[in-house]
Amino acid sequence: MTARLSLYQKAENELYKMDSSVKTKFYDFCHQFRIDPDHPSLDLKPLKGDGRIFRAKIDRSYRALLARAGVGADGVQQWLIVAVRHRKDVYEELNVAINRITGEIEFVDLGVVGQSVLQRAGLQLTPAPDEQAAPTEPTPAPAVTQPAAPAEPLLAGCTPEDLRRLGVAEALIDLALTVTTDEELDQLIAGAPRLTAEVLTGLGSGMPVDEVEREITQPAATELEPGFEDDMAAALTRTAVTTVDDDIRNVLAEGDFRAWKVYLHPTQHKIVERNYKGPARVSGGPGTGKTIVALHRVARLAAALPPGHGKPILLTTYTKNLTADLRSRLTSLMDPALLGRIDIKHIDQLAQSVLNENAAPGSQRSLITDDRALDVLREVVFEHDEQRWDAEFLFDEWEQIVLGQSLATRQDYFKARRAGMGRALNRPERAAIWKLLDQFTLRLNSMGRETWAQAAERAARYEMERARKIQSRAERKEDIGGGDLIHLDNNSSGLRYLRHRYQHIVVDEAQDLSSAHWKMLRAMVAPGPDDLFIAGDTHQRIYDRQVTLSTVGINIRGRSSKLTLSYRTTQEILDQAAKVVGTATYDDLDDGTDTLDGYHSLLRGPAPELVACTDWTDEITQLADALKQWRAEITRPAEDGTVRDPSGTMAVCVADGDMAGRVAADLETKHNITTATLTKDGPQGGGEVHIGTMHRFKGLEYQKLAIVGASDGILPRTALIEKYATTDPKRYERELKKSRNQLFVATTRARDALRISWHGRPSPFLPV
Repeated sequence: MTARLSLYQKAENELYKMDSSVKTKFYDFCHQFRIDPDHPSLDLKPLKGDGRIFRAKIDRSYRALLARAGVGADGVQQWLIVAVRHRKDVYEELNVAINRITGEIEFVDLGVVGQSVLQRAGLQLTPAPDEQAAPTEPTPAPAVTQPAAPAEPLLAGCTPEDLRRLGVAEALIDLALTVTTDEELDQLIAGAPRLTAEVLTGLGSGMPVDEVEREITQPAATELEPGFEDDMAAALTRTAVTTVDDDIRNVLAEGDFRAWKVYLHPTQHKIVERNYKGPARVSGGPGTGKTIVALHRVARLAAALPPGHGKPILLTTYTKNLTADLRSRLTSLMDPALLGRIDIKHIDQLAQSVLNENAAPGSQRSLITDDRALDVLREVVFEHDEQRWDAEFLFDEWEQIVLGQSLATRQDYFKARRAGMGRALNRPERAAIWKLLDQFTLRLNSMGRETWAQAAERAARYEMERARKIQSRAERKEDIGGGDLIHLDNNSSGLRYLRHRYQHIVVDEAQDLSSAHWKMLRAMVAPGPDDLFIAGDTHQRIYDRQVTLSTVGINIRGRSSKLTLSYRTTQEILDQAAKVVGTATYDDLDDGTDTLDGYHSLLRGPAPELVACTDWTDEITQLADALKQWRAEITRPAEDGTVRDPSGTMAVCVADGDMAGRVAADLETKHNITTATLTKDGPQGGGEVHIGTMHRFKGLEYQKLAIVGASDGILPRTALIEKYATTDPKRYERELKKSRNQLFVATTRARDALRISWHGRPSPFLPV
């Protein structure tokens, strides 16, 4: 091999969209280039504009644009493929530079900039000479209507030095200060390097320069040595690229989802690579890459493990289907041997494994749903003729306070804090409630049943006791100067071999875990460097479990990061989602507050549809029409004649299971649209359109998504929560926020198109 090739991310994205025949020829081109870059068939020539950019021939129609990237440590010349273009789209006005903020290689192509902007800036694109190409008709520039008076620049409040300080690519600074409309700015952003695009998006949305610098530029900044701007080899090590090797054919075949799974923005990369002195947390809105950061964090920790065969790293999340997704995505990031060092379990599965380990033969309890447990509690309340509190209030008190704080005695309950619970309780009332809950617990025990919350609380107690034994033994060993304790250990207890279960724990969807879950996890790993890494967003909390991490022994102060750029959803959909959240306040999993300030996307698309319907029949009919139109758009033949399978690209989201069944039945019987129902184990059925509740859509994404039944009385369920408005106002507010969060999660599952419909009055969470 006489040359080493890497693939710039934008070039990789271009290739994903090309015909398979072009991908095959590109692979052959790469193979030939690596062997002999000077082979006559490649026709490698420098462009006149930027001497560091060369063009080479892939076939009669397509060209690769490459930049020299220095010489590797082994003496091999390195090349970076920055673009793949049709020959008529290769211009001399191309630029490769090293960004002054990130130190990354940046490619700027003025060919994607709008003609009006170029004309105003006095630029004219010059096609690169290509003697071997057949003559083609020049593409005429669109006519530009000159305004009567010069329009004010969109970024009139910014100076060239402002943009330079923020990290805008040098070649685009003057152009950025020339644009006068949002449409022109969008054209500029579409072809800009990533940091430039983020900065210009922020400025275009009205963010002050200082805020853009604080929220976007500073998190991406890298410490650079003098002379960095000329060291392409060093810059290549800081740039997100794909090494071109013999697996490149498979890489391209995977499509752009691979880029989403693998690529790390500089801000994300810093979070992944940082060494933390204790628990760390990353937050951010939907689609900002929290999960991918968590997965890369797992891969990084695994790569640093000493040789062995155990599983010292735990990756956990809230539900079974999310765990399966994490396992699948992690497989694409890691060597199979290292993957075997990771324990991947959802949080309740983890609790059950602890209980099974500690249960005597025949003593295991079977799990009972909350609805069935609530029926048991109603029986207890009826038998005691208790009329002061309903079963729902008592069940909430039991889960949030008794189980949440692991209260073992009535005296513990008398002293327990009930912050945020709303309704105050005096000592006699607490005594009466404790008696009822004690009878309820005994009833469940006699049935051999327990709830998921009970199981988690018991598992936490077992793990905390285990941690106490480990700590006690360590203290005894320290007291005697580090000597062996074999003469003190009770051989039957196994203390000599007792260790914390994990060295590192990574948690995804952290906002949905309960206090018991956190206590269990805290006890499973020794406090110390890189012990806990937590990813979550409290705006997506859809269960009533508000936990302050510091109260369960997890201190994240000074080790928190926030992501603000969404890679999944268009800005139009994010704007709609932000309106759903409104002015409600959210905690940050600790004593502070979290907001969506700065949350933005570089993607653009149609505005979400808000559709008022006359009745249920009208709503389903209009939904069916929309789904058929979406299907036609998705299955429209590509240039090469291929037709995309629409299965799993469209979805319908509803408030509850009964409505999901009704929608599926109506679509299939009345409109001949096949469906698949989302369950905890994934989609069931082979239909094209996925249907599920807002809870089931957690962690999923669809190209086009419809939310049905977004009516007042359904979102929120007025009949269920209205009674709390006067009897327990704080619980009423919690229920409202939980319903609001469910709608927020649902809206942000859409990538390109979102449609929300209702009949009757719309949900109060919708800005209509």
